[in-house]
Amino acid sequence: MDDIKKINTPIIDKTVLDLHVGDKIAVYGFIYTGRDAALPKLVKSRKNGEELIDLQGVVIMHTAVSDAGISPTTSNKEEIEENIPFLAKSGVKMHIGKGSLSKETIESLNKYNSVFVVTPPVAALLSSKVISKKVVAFEEEGMEAIYRLEVNGIPGVVAVARGESLY
Repeated sequence: MDDIKKINTPIIDKTVLDLHVGDKIAVYGFIYTGRDAALPKLVKSRKNGEELIDLQGVVIMHTAVSDAGISPTTSNKEEIEENIPFLAKSGVKMHIGKGSLSKETIESLNKYNSVFVVTPPVAALLSSKVISKKVVAFEEEGMEAIYRLEVNGIPGVVAVARGESLY
């Protein structure tokens, strides 16, 4: 287990530059959630000049939050993937989900010094890493609202970094 890289949030550029496809990581600190309903609304609000969340150095996990826990959703769904480039440009340094991404999204992540991490879709494991949770935007979306989670070691594998993909 000593080859797991510990990542603390907020993430700085040097941390991203030190990550490579295939690296095993564990994320500590605060992360945000977002999926099909909330990510497009977050992007639209930012484009309208609203800053609901400071995105500098942020990790966004593509998941809903329910009493059953958290587990990644597929990141290459149009409602999610089309927002990744804008969010990376806005300061998001890590996106956590599952599935492969398009060549265009991989290129934009590289351009904005951001990475994509896949995590096992095991709700019990991931939920055990959540210390606290709080809705921070779009409460009307219920479990798909944007939550701020305090986490203690969310595991993952770097799937996209520096223009390369695990897929």
